[in-house]
Amino acid sequence: MPIIQMENVNKSFFMGGGEELAILRGIDLNVAAGEFVAIVGPSGSGKTTLMNLIGCLDRPTSGFYALEGVDVGGLNDNELSDIRNQKIGFVFQNFNLMPRSSALQNVALPMIYAGVARSCALAKAAELLDLVGMSDRANHRPSELSGGQKQRVAIARALANEPAIILADEPTGQLDSATGRMIMEIFRKLHKQQNKTIVLITHNKNLSSKATRLVALHDGEIVDRR
Repeated sequence: MPIIQMENVNKSFFMGGGEELAILRGIDLNVAAGEFVAIVGPSGSGKTTLMNLIGCLDRPTSGFYALEGVDVGGLNDNELSDIRNQKIGFVFQNFNLMPRSSALQNVALPMIYAGVARSCALAKAAELLDLVGMSDRANHRPSELSGGQKQRVAIARALANEPAIILADEPTGQLDSATGRMIMEIFRKLHKQQNKTIVLITHNKNLSSKATRLVALHDGEIVDRR
């Protein structure tokens, strides 16, 4: 069974006067465990909307979406929050780190929210920072880190609760090209060495070449699969 299973998923927003704006149209998408899938497309193609649906940050207007066999459409807000915390590791373009917390504390937070004892969460966070080469910055706050360092902390945080998928939204968007390649190499190693399931949202086709499969969006529809 696929980790991500979407069948005829549509997403519309309703404007003033009852006007309907269709963003996604008839999306069929399966992602198996251990895949590294890049979802690509120009601005306005529906990438962010699709990411929000995959990440349980929003709900489809119609269609079927199951994550690890669970029909997401049938879950309430609290259950969706649990899914986001336990099943999905998010890596965002703007890092989304807690500014007053150290790198170590940022990585530990998802585990603490999930009920893990603080001492255990901090120990696991230290291991994850070591995994992404950030042990020497564990006690630094985000303001003391470079963009690439912040994103490595964000990747460590995404791994905290051993999620079913890592969902990365334009993870190199605020980084220079050399740092971006370094971040993509971390994703590649996570996929190759740890068999992590990764869904990468990007407009950059050069970055998408690191993935094992490409799904192209245009005007809210899947127009290519490789």
